[in-house]
Amino acid sequence: MLEGIGLELRNRQASALVVVTGRLDITGYPFLRDGLLKIAAESPPRLIADIDDLVLERHSPSLFPFVATRLERWPGIPFSLVTRQPAHVEAFDAFGLDRFVPVHADVETAERALPHPIRRRAERTLARGEQGVAQARAFVSARTREWGVPALEYDGTLIAAELTDNASRHTTSLPGLRLELRQELLTIAVSDDDPRPAVLVERPDLLEPGLGLRIVAQTARAWGSSKRWTGGKVVWAVLATPERRRSGTLGP
Repeated sequence: MLEGIGLELRNRQASALVVVTGRLDITGYPFLRDGLLKIAAESPPRLIADIDDLVLERHSPSLFPFVATRLERWPGIPFSLVTRQPAHVEAFDAFGLDRFVPVHADVETAERALPHPIRRRAERTLARGEQGVAQARAFVSARTREWGVPALEYDGTLIAAELTDNASRHTTSLPGLRLELRQELLTIAVSDDDPRPAVLVERPDLLEPGLGLRIVAQTARAWGSSKRWTGGKVVWAVLATPERRRSGTLGP
């Protein structure tokens, strides 16, 4: 908790509810932004922020469209706000922010109104080292075939192997691999217990395992490293099916 801002996470069956209290000014902006993004990194079905007891300074409402845009990119979960304060509604109307972030009077209404994205999800804990890399490859290969997206198998296994190898090389924890398929986008995410941002190092020796940052960046539609609310981080990459690429749809 930052002085002046409080965050309380309440996990619900249909969403992650974050109750935000205090006064949001320029000093609290990064704390609230990062807190919401860390909670989203755990990939709940939806994220709802109850700001009914939050005092908003003049330009502070702009934080919420920023968070919504980040969440749309990854992990692709819907985001909305709950407030019963007329001053909040007026502030969002004044800046036109309600076009980017839905605002509701209560949590139940917010949960009913948010979309129910169809997605498939699978995860497992991997061993460290070469065994974990082999497990990651096999896991991605099996899931992409099972989910009917064999076109993503090759790139998916390469990226999963690199992220798993990176976690083994630079942390002491067991890598956790999470796969999600939604709207013809496949997310490959590897988590570990080290909060330091991941730096995917280029490998000059082509005989060494791993692809390096350049190949991951070129292969993935988007990728990044995000801290988790429960500690540590998750390094993720998003691949699009050929159908999604041909459609020319922007965003996740």
